Amino acid sequence: MEGFDVNRLLRESVRKLQPYSSARDEYVSDGSEMIFLDANENPFDNGVNRYPDPYQRSLKSVLSEQKGLTEQQILLGNGSDEVLDLIYRAFCEPNQDNIITLPPTYGMYKVLAGINAVENREVLLTKDFEPNVTEILKVADSNSKLLFICSPNNPTGNAFQKKGIKELLESFNGLVVVDEAYIDFSNDESWVSELKQYPNLIVTQTLSKAYGLAGIRLGICYASDEIIGILNKIKPPYNVNQLTQQRALQRVLHQDLVKQEVKQILDEREELIKALKDLEFVTALYPTDANFILAKVDDANKRYQQLLEKQVVVRNRSTQPLCENTLRFTVGTPEENKKLIAILKELN
Repeated sequence: MEGFDVNRLLRESVRKLQPYSSARDEYVSDGSEMIFLDANENPFDNGVNRYPDPYQRSLKSVLSEQKGLTEQQILLGNGSDEVLDLIYRAFCEPNQDNIITLPPTYGMYKVLAGINAVENREVLLTKDFEPNVTEILKVADSNSKLLFICSPNNPTGNAFQKKGIKELLESFNGLVVVDEAYIDFSNDESWVSELKQYPNLIVTQTLSKAYGLAGIRLGICYASDEIIGILNKIKPPYNVNQLTQQRALQRVLHQDLVKQEVKQILDEREELIKALKDLEFVTALYPTDANFILAKVDDANKRYQQLLEKQVVVRNRSTQPLCENTLRFTVGTPEENKKLIAILKELN
């Protein structure tokens, strides 16, 4: 988008804010052994007695190389939910601004809008689970600060067509947040590659899905230096703990293992799709670019309860728009999937 000025979207209170300066902000180590007497820490070394690096430099260094970005284009958070919340708090004036979401989609966008006292304008996906570009631009106004696009989408599983997202990036007057939690399972290229072309683009990713690190809570935000600088201004000083940083660094350095696991998940996904197609009570399967399958069944509440009684937990998405009588199946291990298929075949 030509002539885009992110400062136009910034909350006045954030613009005026003097950020907190932590003890570890005031220097960058040159590798020399330091004596730390600045942060009132317990001096006895146990591995975690010191505050963590507030900017996670070691981890960002690896991510920046892998993504072809600068470290200044990366923000790390305590899960993607913290990253998303920071975006709200930086750009949305409570009780004044609005955001746009595209149901059925990830539920935290709506929850965070409520927490931050921001109006959530919902524009349903089309019957093919694609963004309704015309309607989105119609409901947007001068107070529409954020547009959330989850692609591949949760709970439908499909990656949205590039053409529609490009049109929104070129026409929407706020920030377009593309949530790529499931991008590693898709053949589509990440929107990270388009950051230079679209200064109003923010891409969020996570280590919770393909990287198998849901327990450490590590979310990633990629955007322009300017946007990341704003988010750094308001983030808590030590929002990503030392153990999370260490574990994440170990994992991102072993891309071969991640890719191997992703391939196995995709192979298992195909086997699960074949099995679901053969079940009489499954009436439709939706295309998926994620590590889960959305299936339409005869009676979702009944089938959900039957599976629960067999100690199998799936997600009933029937309360979501356009998702009546649907169950969402996450792809498990080969052993788990075999058990699931066997149980599904026994259901009456």
